[in-house]
Amino acid sequence: MSVPRDSQRIVLAGASSLLGAELKSLLEESRFASWDLSLVDEETVAGTLTEAGGEPAVIQPVEEGTLERAKLIFFTGSAAFTERNLPAARESGAAVIDLSGAALNTPGVQVHFGVEGVGHNADKHQNLYAVPSAPGLATAKLLGALGPAGLARLSLIFFRPVSEAGRTGIEELESQTTQLLSFQPAGVPVFDTQVAFNLIDRFGPASRENLQFVRDRIRTEGLIAAGRNSVYPSIQVLHAPVFYGFTFTALAELNSTSSKEALAEISRKAGFTVDADSNSPLGNLSASGDSAIHLALPESDPAQPRSWWFWGAADNVRVPASTAIKLAEKLAE
Repeated sequence: MSVPRDSQRIVLAGASSLLGAELKSLLEESRFASWDLSLVDEETVAGTLTEAGGEPAVIQPVEEGTLERAKLIFFTGSAAFTERNLPAARESGAAVIDLSGAALNTPGVQVHFGVEGVGHNADKHQNLYAVPSAPGLATAKLLGALGPAGLARLSLIFFRPVSEAGRTGIEELESQTTQLLSFQPAGVPVFDTQVAFNLIDRFGPASRENLQFVRDRIRTEGLIAAGRNSVYPSIQVLHAPVFYGFTFTALAELNSTSSKEALAEISRKAGFTVDADSNSPLGNLSASGDSAIHLALPESDPAQPRSWWFWGAADNVRVPASTAIKLAEKLAE
């Protein structure tokens, strides 16, 4: 199906999610502010009253014809929701940008990291694009930055916030914190385990949240970023009892001698915000609301010559959402 050349219609599929809300906000501040924006999502949240462009708007279910005549379709909901609706989106002829991770292994997908020489560029002859998660984007940036410095090995541990589970995840951490401080049993309907005051490697067996699935997605993104001629990163993901923002630690082993100043400079050139003030601790709040990924100054490992530790933080919704907007702007040129 072809899309009218003058079409200025955007469909935001997964509009009720935190990522969807962030993307909607950025769309309203971008060159797409005057375009017609349709908000759709799962049947369970259809009918939810929200706003778009300062006006009241109602989130609609996906029905026959919902995705037609759109120039751009963004998927920001669950991977299962994307998988159900991706065939119709591709048949519509629109440029489809998936942020859910569902399209990563789809034949013909263009994975866009926003890093020169990593992943795929914005090829207008394709109609399916995937934007990685904040950890995937951070991994790609580190690979791109450290490759010219003689990177031999890269290992990363990401600490996942509860907002990755949506508003219900935030509410559960908040309620558990209150309950535990009041010496009451903690409710566990979302994570099936205590997540407040607790750093863990998995959730309870009855939880819909699965850290192994999260690891698999981020590892896939890392392998795609590495490509054929780069170092394949080792990646682990743990739950952190925080509301927003991924933090991560990385150990980079280099084939050549480098200095803290040189590594900080190539990190800046790669697009990181390097927080050089040693008196100001870098944490998840440091990156809140920022489209850039933050790094502290690298530290050498005294036990391993040519090995360097990196500590970083990224807004888990703003970073992928802003990357998707930049991709859409290139496609609309």
